[in-house]
Amino acid sequence: MSAFRPGLSDGGPQGFRHRSMNLPERLLAGTIDTHVHAGPVLDSNPGHADPLEIALEARERGMRGVVYYDVFGWASGTAWLVNRHVPGIRTFGGYLMNSAHGGLNPRAVRTALHLEGGCRMISFGSHCTYAQASGESTLVDGVPVPLHEVYPEFAGQELSRAVRIPVGDEPVTDALAEILTMVAEHPEVYLNTGHVSHDEVFRVVELAEEYGIGKVLVSHPARGQLSVDEQKELAGRGVFLEGCLVDIFATGVPLTHYYPEARYIDRGGEVPRTGRPMAHYMEDLRAVGSAQMVLGTDYGVRNLPTAVEGMRTWIAVLLDYGFPLADIRRMTAHNPARLLGLPELDDTELLAELKAAEGEVERSPRALYPQGDGAR
Repeated sequence: MSAFRPGLSDGGPQGFRHRSMNLPERLLAGTIDTHVHAGPVLDSNPGHADPLEIALEARERGMRGVVYYDVFGWASGTAWLVNRHVPGIRTFGGYLMNSAHGGLNPRAVRTALHLEGGCRMISFGSHCTYAQASGESTLVDGVPVPLHEVYPEFAGQELSRAVRIPVGDEPVTDALAEILTMVAEHPEVYLNTGHVSHDEVFRVVELAEEYGIGKVLVSHPARGQLSVDEQKELAGRGVFLEGCLVDIFATGVPLTHYYPEARYIDRGGEVPRTGRPMAHYMEDLRAVGSAQMVLGTDYGVRNLPTAVEGMRTWIAVLLDYGFPLADIRRMTAHNPARLLGLPELDDTELLAELKAAEGEVERSPRALYPQGDGAR
């Protein structure tokens, strides 16, 4: 961890005490949230956002795009439907390998890559990776206990078929080799590490380089296991790093649930504990740098704000901690565009507009003010 310094910025017109209320709203223009969960989901954990409503709100607020996540399968079909009915914004989907589809299943990946809607991501999965599934917990007398220790059937039926990446001297399976070859044949697609272990992250990157995969994203790098120096090393190798608002701005109640069995929901976050201060997270983000960082929300569930409000909050927090406007734009608009293979936006006009507006009293564009000659 880098040395801690107080993070709130008081300098300049964008400082903590001087900027306008509306600056984060203006900086939403052209942003892309690359991690949004949307329904439908399992009835064991209902309450995810409607993908059409997500796109409509994002378009209204000036965002450029959204990437939908579906932990149960293909989100490209969702994007295809949304793009047909919500013009003026681009949405994308991908495929998260999961145990319901056979884990490392080349046929499932091949299908995903050719599904209408424009697959942009192949991920090694979230809740059904071995690293994630082995750590998810239930509560026993108020104490978190791993699911596989409480439920022998979970260990036998779920953990046993969870997705694992070979590390060390373990050989690359034919299935994994076929999947990596297919992803390499689709340069518009990026490979997402998913919720794998520390050592698996580096093995995925190594294999991606070996097989000629052009774009790799390390998920939640990866769930907080990578040091600043390790993240800087990966960024230096051209790897994208994901920063998710959910990691610093969320409730402790269960969010997304992968299993139909309600008893398997991960409840470990419900136990009060001393979390890592946001200021430390922001200082590490500053130390890693913005060159390969992609910021999204991982929102879309009913016990959090909307994904669009999440992006506005991300921007506000970055401003609070003194990140330059150029870095904020790079992490929320330009790097996501590079990851998705979209042309980079020209920010000249936006930045000039913000410069001209410094010191002005701004009204929220969404506030309901009286209109007409008699307005006071």
